Amino acid sequence: MVRKPNSMYRNLAKKAYTRKEYMGGIPGVKVVHFDMGNLTSEFPMEVSLVVDESCQIRHSALEAARMSINRKLNKELGRMNYHLKLRTYPHHVLRENKQATGAGADRVSQGMRLAFGKAVGTAARCQQNQKIFTVFSNPASVEKIKDALRHGGHKLPSPTHLVIEMKQES
Repeated sequence: MVRKPNSMYRNLAKKAYTRKEYMGGIPGVKVVHFDMGNLTSEFPMEVSLVVDESCQIRHSALEAARMSINRKLNKELGRMNYHLKLRTYPHHVLRENKQATGAGADRVSQGMRLAFGKAVGTAARCQQNQKIFTVFSNPASVEKIKDALRHGGHKLPSPTHLVIEMKQES
């Protein structure tokens, strides 16, 4: 079965469909890790990837962006010099009313009868200016982090921008 284009699921058109205890047959979330790199050290700077529009991001897109960012940071900085955090979780269940295609499909297909749809995946519902990924690191590596986050942002369905913040010393 061919995966449908992301443009079908990008907009926040309907209410969130998240009550998994009432559903069956929901595919598992593809996101493997939500925290990567050095999880024990405190870093003075954080760089965040922020979405510009409200949208739904499929779990496969989150995983692709996570893998891209983590691979680039691991190669450029080393595993102990950053902490990458994925800040959203794909709670929203996506549904699709499957249609039969090909010869004789009109005899098999039900059309819009019982058109509620089957669960085909999950997505994270993101609001405008919400942080999706955050990298904690040292100020010396800011350019490499910006490049990695920019590459990962291309895998998301919304335009993105970066926000750089320094932690306050107490």
